Amino acid sequence: MKTVLLYQQDSYLREFEARVEEASGGRVVLDRTAFHPGPHGGLDTDTGYIFYGDKRYRVVRAAVEGDVVAHYLDSDTATLEPGAVVKGVIDWERRYRMMRLHTFSHILAAVLYEKHDVLVTGGHITPDYGKDDFSIEGGGWREVIEEAFREANEIASRCIEVKVYWLPREEALKIPGIVKLANKLPPEVETLRIVEIPGVDVQADGGPHVRNTCEIGRVVITKLESKGKRRKRVYYTLEEALEPTPEAP
Repeated sequence: MKTVLLYQQDSYLREFEARVEEASGGRVVLDRTAFHPGPHGGLDTDTGYIFYGDKRYRVVRAAVEGDVVAHYLDSDTATLEPGAVVKGVIDWERRYRMMRLHTFSHILAAVLYEKHDVLVTGGHITPDYGKDDFSIEGGGWREVIEEAFREANEIASRCIEVKVYWLPREEALKIPGIVKLANKLPPEVETLRIVEIPGVDVQADGGPHVRNTCEIGRVVITKLESKGKRRKRVYYTLEEALEPTPEAP
């Protein structure tokens, strides 16, 4: 990746400076970015702002395009030029909700893998909800997922520190269960970013996560669906998202 992915180094980085590499209309490529592109690695795009001088441009999405991350603005008349130094600001509330759901999804996948040898066959995290597909067979699949949710919430409440580090591919793949996706990692990836929840899960993953599992809060199932014989889908969200908004006095 030509663009340096700052969020892989620090998921809590909310502001950063970068140099414009390309700029055309509402599309901007920076030499480095804290904006998580989407859909990438199962997570939705970050949004936020790019500041240049007294100008402020809304970033409506970021996307991986070849070996760069392109930032798309809500204005096609941005006065940005290559070489300009800009400040990026992440929509933190949106990002943090995705981080919490993302880390929970790792715990859930670990529980299902350990207890039932189940793999993740697809998934997506948005600020409002997550969804995952699992390779579960049999008539009791709903109960299996519900029990896994109860256990995953209990694990999250233990306040476990989440570790992030890098390993050579050959060394990383010696770790049992390092890749829980049914479709394995592409062969060109030589160094893997590892996200470890000690005693619970070790996974190759490139997205942002919380530092401690107690930041997640409680996660609840909103919907269960059968998408086929070996494909069961679960939708889930942060419990607080289901709480009614207090009425103004």
